[in-house]
Amino acid sequence: MNVIKNGTITDVKGFKAAGITAGLKKSGKKDLALIYSEYKAVSAAVFTKNLVKAAPILVDMENIKSENTQAIIVNSGNANACTGEDGYKNAKKMTEIIAEKLNLHPTEVLVESTGIIGVQMDMEKVASGLEKIVPELSEEGGHNAGEAIMTTDTFPKNLAVKIEIGGKEVTIAGIAKGSGMIHPDMATMLAFLVTDISIDKKLLQKVFSKSTDDSYNMVSVDGDTSTNDMAGILANGAAGNTKITDENSEEFKIFKEALNFVNKELAKSIAKDGEGATKLIEVTTKNARTMEDAKKVSKSVITSSLFKAAVFGSDANWGRILCAVGYSGAELIVDKIEIFIKGEDKIIQVAKNGMGIDFGEEEVEKILKEEKVGVIVNLNDGNYDATAWGCDLTYDYVKINADYRT
Repeated sequence: MNVIKNGTITDVKGFKAAGITAGLKKSGKKDLALIYSEYKAVSAAVFTKNLVKAAPILVDMENIKSENTQAIIVNSGNANACTGEDGYKNAKKMTEIIAEKLNLHPTEVLVESTGIIGVQMDMEKVASGLEKIVPELSEEGGHNAGEAIMTTDTFPKNLAVKIEIGGKEVTIAGIAKGSGMIHPDMATMLAFLVTDISIDKKLLQKVFSKSTDDSYNMVSVDGDTSTNDMAGILANGAAGNTKITDENSEEFKIFKEALNFVNKELAKSIAKDGEGATKLIEVTTKNARTMEDAKKVSKSVITSSLFKAAVFGSDANWGRILCAVGYSGAELIVDKIEIFIKGEDKIIQVAKNGMGIDFGEEEVEKILKEEKVGVIVNLNDGNYDATAWGCDLTYDYVKINADYRT
């Protein structure tokens, strides 16, 4: 597998993209993105589990059933959430306008929105933007699309990799956004992947759902699960490989590995870019009884506001980690638990048998000042491991969210 330097979604055969300013953001920054496959494509997606679902999510939950999906239209600056029947009609209208421009059926278009909740879309601006964006589609437009889906993000999130399947070069690429309102269960984040592989639609959905469980759903910035979260993928078959229909085949395993890599790297970039964050935190739980238990522990620790605040202050407060392990809901034996703090060059044990031990406070503090802080929780009770990602909780997080609407 080769990572493409500065790669993005338009490095994939048959895909074009664009990102423009439609005037939905007060800042005047790009706020409308379009991804388009020149060839018919199968799609898969996962959506927020929040019962309060934004209008575009409701539209997409139906449109994802289409046997062909060739376009994704995304706006930032307005979430089109909690907007009732008018909001639903507006989301549908966005698919209809793009479908007409691209000679597609509206069900062959996915739509997404991100931004402020509870405000109706300015459809005059949206319609004008949709008129402008289609002519802007190009094979160089991936980075512009990545910028256009951002809200409070401080940097665009792009990634592309190449693999070989059946003697054919296959590319997988993605763009993502997410900074605040991020929590496992599809958090306030969007991720759009494209690939030129030929694969069965049902199999694509199965592998994509599992991949998101191990990547985006293992991220937490602040414990809030959004109304708009979605991750989706289009596969247009332009690579020319023999269609993958068997999940036990070697070709499928190669694709699965690359897909997992792209999703996890994008997920980590979201965690790193948490609102106000200064550090990426990676929590790995080892030797749990079940995979579910391993995930519960890692998610619980990465979600703990007390622990995240301690990392911000470079405070070696391992008790907050053990506390989060204890209320995770996982089956475990407290007296077996070990905790380690991991830096770039050092790993220091801070707890053993569920109790604190003597360790060098200054050495751990040095690790906690690094840009990436690792935590290892060894349950010593099984054979399952899981990793979650998050960030420290800072003063700036409060500042950003105290005046988000203003």
